[in-house]
Amino acid sequence: MFKILQRIIGITGRFKGRIRASYITSFIKGVMMKAPLILCYLAISSFMQNTMTKDKCIYYGLALLACLALQGVFEYITNMLMSAAGYMVFADIRLKLGDHLRKLPMGYFTEGNIGKISSVLSTDMLFIEENCMGVLAEIVSFMISQGLMVVMMFVMDYRMGIMALIIVGAFLIVGNYMLRTSMKHSVVKQEVSEDLTDEVIDFAEGIGIIKTYNLLGEKSKRLTDEFETSCREAIGFEKAYSPCARALYLTYGIGTSIMLALSGYLYSIGIFTPEYMVGMVFFLFDLFISIKAYYGHMPRLTVTSASLDRIDEVFAAEELKDLGTKELPAAGNSGSVDLAGDVSEIEYDNVSFGYTQKDVLKDVSFKIKAGEMTALVGPSGGGKSTIASLLARFWDIKDGHIRVRGEDIRDVSLGSLMDSISMVFQRVYLFQDTVYNNIAIARPDATREEVEEAAKKARCYDFIMQLPDGFDTVIGEGGASLSGGEKQRISIARCILKDTPIVILDEATASVDADNERAIQEAISELCKNKTLLVIAHRLKTIADADQILVVSDGEIVERGTHAELMDKKGTYAHMVSLQAS
Repeated sequence: MFKILQRIIGITGRFKGRIRASYITSFIKGVMMKAPLILCYLAISSFMQNTMTKDKCIYYGLALLACLALQGVFEYITNMLMSAAGYMVFADIRLKLGDHLRKLPMGYFTEGNIGKISSVLSTDMLFIEENCMGVLAEIVSFMISQGLMVVMMFVMDYRMGIMALIIVGAFLIVGNYMLRTSMKHSVVKQEVSEDLTDEVIDFAEGIGIIKTYNLLGEKSKRLTDEFETSCREAIGFEKAYSPCARALYLTYGIGTSIMLALSGYLYSIGIFTPEYMVGMVFFLFDLFISIKAYYGHMPRLTVTSASLDRIDEVFAAEELKDLGTKELPAAGNSGSVDLAGDVSEIEYDNVSFGYTQKDVLKDVSFKIKAGEMTALVGPSGGGKSTIASLLARFWDIKDGHIRVRGEDIRDVSLGSLMDSISMVFQRVYLFQDTVYNNIAIARPDATREEVEEAAKKARCYDFIMQLPDGFDTVIGEGGASLSGGEKQRISIARCILKDTPIVILDEATASVDADNERAIQEAISELCKNKTLLVIAHRLKTIADADQILVVSDGEIVERGTHAELMDKKGTYAHMVSLQAS
């Protein structure tokens, strides 16, 4: 239990001082809650001893009002220190997690971890923030209060103190059993929550395909099964915890009864005075209330521990190392020169790469001169997208070197590398923001005139101006309120605004309608002027003028050359062209 509390305190970072200060204010609040009982005991004792006066009654009344006022004040201070700190702690943790996620290789997001990330952000962090941080000070206060209660029993009589210690020991035995039971089920409960989140995301993202192929029954069953599993585990958690909770309440009831019986015995033999006996009755039900409340928070703390494990697991994912200190030479100042004296803008030198244990690329080598277009073609799954992604360091290669203007990209800072590369994907994602901000994200310091000029070159200015608020129109998340072709042109406008010397192009017209294809081709032509291009080609007619065509299959370059050279070879490329022409 102490280890869990230490873990929680350990994540508070720069707010540790506030958290520790809240222990004091929470304890004072607890004392103010008990003070009225002490005042009542003193008042009754005065009556029993015939020493009560008018002035004493006034003093006791004023003291009661003061206790209530101080209780409210210290509760407010505790909430300000603890609850507010909890939200600020997790604001920092979320920012830290966001910074960590952006440094992870893209492979982490393609290995089934989206559900884990979503669950950590929406379930684990939220649970700790709302259910644990606010009661942390109270839990510490409970421990202090229980210790003081035991000391008070020793002050009254050593036999009372010894019996109180024995009963506290019984609470510890029950509590440790509760801890083990709750911890085991808490881990499973949070894992089930992650599986459910993953299934909900999968169902929502694939709803179009599910409906198209009439798979609602099958997919809904999987989702329903996950909900039932989650429900079953939640009920199982309660069933496993219920006997522990009953044992806790029985220990409290039996312990309180024993202390009452012992007090009565000590009174009967003349050890306790009538006033002591009255005081004991007043405090009887508060003797073990602190340790009972302490263990009553056990489920929250064990779920918190399981949640912290899952948060730590995401933070433990290895980041893509950004140890490069060099800056890329300016475009046109390449230091990579081949035997013929030609300058290479991009060079792949015996590059090998694999996801986990699976090899995807094997000894891939090629060069691209500045201002030239190289096209990657071949069957799906052959490695084309991986080759392009490695240039942007979405992953790090296993063996070999990738150089830009003579510099190994691992020796170059990621910021410098990405300042030289723009990417246009088939699948476009736009943020839930204004059209203007979705374009300006490429270069935040751009003027409005530059953003609008980029939109004109990308052939999207006209349809933007027809939107309700023009460039200030807020579009739905993912660009849901725009057509596929419109989203694609906005993404091209981004790249035009960024104006980098290297462009990676996953052929943007592969999945758009004929009406949009011409506009997108014109936009791409604007984007690609005087650029070094690495193009993943799907429609082979669009890369007939490429300076170099690489046919990629099973992670290897099986053919290379110009369109004419490859057609003369009558190999894989020529066969692909004939299939598309037929």
